[in-house]
Amino acid sequence: MNIVILDDYQDAVRKLQCAAKLDAYAAKVYTNTVKGIGQLSVRLKDADVIVLIRERSQISRQLIEKLPKLKLISQTGRVGGHIDVTACTERGVAVAEGSGSPQAPAELTWALIMAAMRRLPQYISNLKHGAWQQSGLKSASMPPNFGMGSVLKGKTLCIWGYGRIGQLVARYGQAFGMQVVIWGREASCAKARSDGFQVAQNRHEFFAAADVLSVHLRLNEDTQGLIKLEDLSRMKPTALFVNTSRAELVEADALLAALNRGRPGLAAIDVFESEPPLQGHALLRLENCICTPHIGYVEQESYESYFGQAFDNVVSYINGNPTNIVNPGALQVRR
Repeated sequence: MNIVILDDYQDAVRKLQCAAKLDAYAAKVYTNTVKGIGQLSVRLKDADVIVLIRERSQISRQLIEKLPKLKLISQTGRVGGHIDVTACTERGVAVAEGSGSPQAPAELTWALIMAAMRRLPQYISNLKHGAWQQSGLKSASMPPNFGMGSVLKGKTLCIWGYGRIGQLVARYGQAFGMQVVIWGREASCAKARSDGFQVAQNRHEFFAAADVLSVHLRLNEDTQGLIKLEDLSRMKPTALFVNTSRAELVEADALLAALNRGRPGLAAIDVFESEPPLQGHALLRLENCICTPHIGYVEQESYESYFGQAFDNVVSYINGNPTNIVNPGALQVRR
């Protein structure tokens, strides 16, 4: 069995303890990424098994049709829209998935909130250039003393989406003395109320009340482009917008336009519509936007868990006992 592991940007997979699970097999790890179907098909032409790192590569019908040897796709974490599961089933390609922990993305969300509210990235950058106690956020269009930053205690933390990650972030906010307000589907709001959190009366109030607004939603047909420029423009000029979920939850260019208008005054994001983003991406150039390279799940414990499950699924499949297959019909397709 030829096993290919894609998009290991940090060359970390081979150094994981769980990598020993594949010692008996031929496994090739790629540490760079290619996006075109032609390039990917060349890279994967001899692969019996592909191991995917989250959504870093798109596995489309066109690509699958160019990979006649492919038998299994083992996904780190849950399967999402980046894999054409229907096409996989039709071609007899099994797709296995694992699970993930909310801890790492929730902690990164909180790290971004704290760093942004105290203007740490700006202070650190300016200190390296010899400027003492200067954040650089001094535009005339900004509120007075905006560059100084602010504490979290007493501020309003608005969270859209009360799943596993949103629940952790809500408890972090509560521990820091923030007023936590939830918005989302009816079931999420009911759960938030039962946990003792306030639920916004409506969407307008939710955006207008926020000192910090953090988004924790799954990306699907219903949520793509859900957050509009109109929503962001209701936020305070002192407010912080945080997105560690998916960039596509916000309509195209809305965040850029909103930040340029000064409502909200600041953003912290870990996700981009196309990843890696092109050098010189507009949001990367804004002084009031803190950007990280989609590292919500990128830390050692999460990697051991993600890849441990993915490699277990590979070994189980090779041994004739497929596990965690999301499209069992693929196992019945003659090849």
